[in-house]
Amino acid sequence: MGKKIIAAGHICLDITPVFPDQKAENIGDIMIPGKLIQMGGADVHTGGAVANTGLAMKILGADVTLMGKIGADEFGGMVENILHRYDVGEGMIVSEEESTSYSVVIAVPGIDRIFLHNPGANHSFGCEDIDYEEVAKADLFHFGYPPLMRQMYQEGGKGMAEMFRRIKEQHAATSLDLAAVDAKSEAGRADWIDILSRSLPYVDFFVPSVEELCFMLDRDRYEAWNERAAGKDITEAISLEEVKPLAERAISMGAKVVLIKCGAPGIYYRTAAREQMASVCKELGLVVDQWAEKEGFARSFVPDQILSGTGAGDTSIAAFLVSVLEGRSLEEAVQLAVATGACCVASYDALSGLQPLAALKEKMKNGWAKNEFPGW
Repeated sequence: MGKKIIAAGHICLDITPVFPDQKAENIGDIMIPGKLIQMGGADVHTGGAVANTGLAMKILGADVTLMGKIGADEFGGMVENILHRYDVGEGMIVSEEESTSYSVVIAVPGIDRIFLHNPGANHSFGCEDIDYEEVAKADLFHFGYPPLMRQMYQEGGKGMAEMFRRIKEQHAATSLDLAAVDAKSEAGRADWIDILSRSLPYVDFFVPSVEELCFMLDRDRYEAWNERAAGKDITEAISLEEVKPLAERAISMGAKVVLIKCGAPGIYYRTAAREQMASVCKELGLVVDQWAEKEGFARSFVPDQILSGTGAGDTSIAAFLVSVLEGRSLEEAVQLAVATGACCVASYDALSGLQPLAALKEKMKNGWAKNEFPGW
């Protein structure tokens, strides 16, 4: 086993109805009121950052402990059963008063996913639910999806900032992933610039998607992108040059390493200056000169097939973080991240398509083709 990792935050049950293998240009071509759609089976699995990223890191060989909250209901029992298959079911808090979070994932071939989501018990998970004694044994603490966890964004994100502050006191490296936000929800109305400004000074690896980060840091730009995309995926309507200012701003707010998941095109990365990178490099045994002031874009690999994007971003981040803890270079870690994303989309769930990092390196060595996207 490798270095110890804590994966904490949002966990849910994902229910993914399987659509016919027929691509659509727009969701309105399929989801028409009153229309009967002949479906396949439903894929049911755990979701959220705790399960997707945490279990992926476990599969990739890391020593992982999970921390999350579920309800004492049927969905909660299903989540626990799945986690126990991976020998990581002990970290769940079970609430008698709250329901287990679930998502119905609408994954129409050719169209980005739509999530019908109930946050459930995740809303009451707060900084005091973290087992800090366990964190003290860890090399890395990964937290995911605070926009779907009320205690993490209320009061200007004081709870999340306090959590990360206490974890940095334990001298563990930290990483933070975001989640899509319903603009009309309580989380969508929150001041995310203020929230992130409080926490990012304690975050070493900040790993959001381009849509999530733009929504939170530059709402006008986000709305302009959506208008330009006209119902299609945002990454089809923007270019790499439009992504770079978001990473620059995140670095200025305190993040040390920023990875921005850009969907099908790939991952953009940027790192802070030497003086900012020194502490995290020391904690993880990394060479500062190999990590400070770096920038690049890793184009995605061509997948064997495309069934669903569910969990692709989460598992990409899992591969990146495990690679970092194994002492791989920044560039190699990002390449393994996009390679893992290509494996993930070949399955309906986040985990069954994963391959060992050594196998991915061999596939890359043998000339694994990369995708080409205009503007990227």
